[in-house]
Amino acid sequence: MYGLLRPLLFLLSPEKAHHLTFSLLELPGATALSGGAAPPGTAAVEVMGLRFPGPVGLAAGMDKDAAHVNALARIGFGFIEVGTLTPLPQPGNDKPRLFRLKPDNALINRMGFNNGGVAAALERLKRRNPGIIVGGNIGKNKATPNERAIDDYVICFEALHAVVDYFVVNVSSPNTPGLRALQEKGPLLEILNELKRRDAAKAVHRPILLKIAPDLTDGQLDDIVAVVKESGIAGVIATNTTIARDGLLTTKATLETIGAGGLSGAPLRARSTAVVKYLRARLPKPVVIIGVGGIDSAEAALEKLEAGADLVQVYTGLVYEGPKLIVRINEEFAQWKIRQ
Repeated sequence: MYGLLRPLLFLLSPEKAHHLTFSLLELPGATALSGGAAPPGTAAVEVMGLRFPGPVGLAAGMDKDAAHVNALARIGFGFIEVGTLTPLPQPGNDKPRLFRLKPDNALINRMGFNNGGVAAALERLKRRNPGIIVGGNIGKNKATPNERAIDDYVICFEALHAVVDYFVVNVSSPNTPGLRALQEKGPLLEILNELKRRDAAKAVHRPILLKIAPDLTDGQLDDIVAVVKESGIAGVIATNTTIARDGLLTTKATLETIGAGGLSGAPLRARSTAVVKYLRARLPKPVVIIGVGGIDSAEAALEKLEAGADLVQVYTGLVYEGPKLIVRINEEFAQWKIRQ
């Protein structure tokens, strides 16, 4: 069914199409968009002390405000990552801020952590259906200087701790000025150690993951490895969007018209897989790696898993392929598990 809807959706601006699609998901019978509902039990994965009904999650950025968690679970997602959430509501960057690169099956976005704030998302998450695994992706407000960034992460962590299953510290978006500077070892350890300290004081503990950029050098990735080991966090999400524009079919003139932003989709596939492989060679299990970037087929998902990922997430592939992508990955993953 999505194959019939996509040409109509692509007549709209990407952001309008996004909101319309989510409205459709809330309608009765929306599982017809994916051709099925919950993933088969044979696709279940157990990591971080959690049982994921399937290996495919929704990457952060699509359901920023946790407004559609129940609907997304119905179309087969094994887990949903909400956010990026910030302490205070913020509008994000000026529109237009989301662009399709159709020749490349890609998107460029410079959304800028637009969200309604952590308090509003908290109330929605309190009402979600039981049994749905939700990750809380947290960041800092644009107006918060980096030297006070830790305060914003702590506010979001404390607010969401009782209603999410794991956390993701996002310091890798290219669309908040200065944010990627927090990937440096010193400030990163300060944030992660404080969150770990606070989690240790809770009756129930939540795994903490770090989301990193694909544009890091090997030396910077080695620093990430050291940070993960020193802080004792659960793992890494690899990767966020890229600021690179290499090898695209979209014309240079079009790219110049679009301007700045993070590139996601098929062109990111090889680099994100390479980062997963690099990290897994240096971070043996039980450290968790979630692979994301360019997953628009079951083959692309298995590539991440074979490189060492425990789970995968989709975003841009969902825009181009529709919810049936989730079902195809779940089915292929179940067969892949049997072959292992």
